[in-house]
Amino acid sequence: MNWDLWSRQIDAIVRLELKRYWLGRRWIAIYLLALAPCALLTMRIIAAFTTGERTLGGSLNTLNLVYAGIFQAFILRFAIFFSCMIIFSQLFRGEILEKTLHYYLLSPVRREVLALGKYTAGVIATTTLFGFSTIASYLLMFLPSPSAAGLFTSGEGIPHLARYLIVAMLGCIGYGAVFLLVGLYVRNPMAPALAILGWEYFNFLLPSWLQKISVVHYLQNLCPVSIPKSPFAVLTDPTSPFISIPSLIIFTGVVLVLVAQKTRRTEITYSTD
Repeated sequence: MNWDLWSRQIDAIVRLELKRYWLGRRWIAIYLLALAPCALLTMRIIAAFTTGERTLGGSLNTLNLVYAGIFQAFILRFAIFFSCMIIFSQLFRGEILEKTLHYYLLSPVRREVLALGKYTAGVIATTTLFGFSTIASYLLMFLPSPSAAGLFTSGEGIPHLARYLIVAMLGCIGYGAVFLLVGLYVRNPMAPALAILGWEYFNFLLPSWLQKISVVHYLQNLCPVSIPKSPFAVLTDPTSPFISIPSLIIFTGVVLVLVAQKTRRTEITYSTD
């Protein structure tokens, strides 16, 4: 196995793909999704100072619960989910539609290396974007409030932010692998995405053992602040981080193996797309 050659090829693919992410107009919707919480929190600050309000949400516990709701309900379950759907499902399908995939396939690169390079570029792009969004929204939530001093001097602020960053990164890694596989099998990923979204969003209504067959079950257990459970929720014992993180990594590895197997057999016929 020529690991040195493969690593150099992956690096070249990642660099090429990242240029397309940062400069491509097709990702404008993703930028808007990532920056939406920051924009809303900025408007909240402007509105509060315009009306003379200085408390900006009240106690530290209240702010923690509000941000936990924003992060878990919007950033994790919606923004990261749909951004990964848009980016990763189009890594191969988008090039087939643009009739450019054959340039990659005609180059002396193993298809498994090509798939891994594209996936790595997608992970770098999404984790960078949502890492920034998480840090910015967290600071915009807490820093304007008088309670912020207590949060950061008590030693909870930085660890909480670090855990939110880890959850955002793992969400991009997990959902990215899922939608990369989906994009290899279906032309329009919207129907599978809605089915997966329903499974993830209403995960709390499922039996305990089915809740564990989801990405969000393990991610929400890693969040530093839990949001109140629905009265209709089926109670499930939280999964330890020492199990959640390895489980997500193993799951991602299995999906990428399936992706590699599928790319080996992929043939393109532009006339049918």
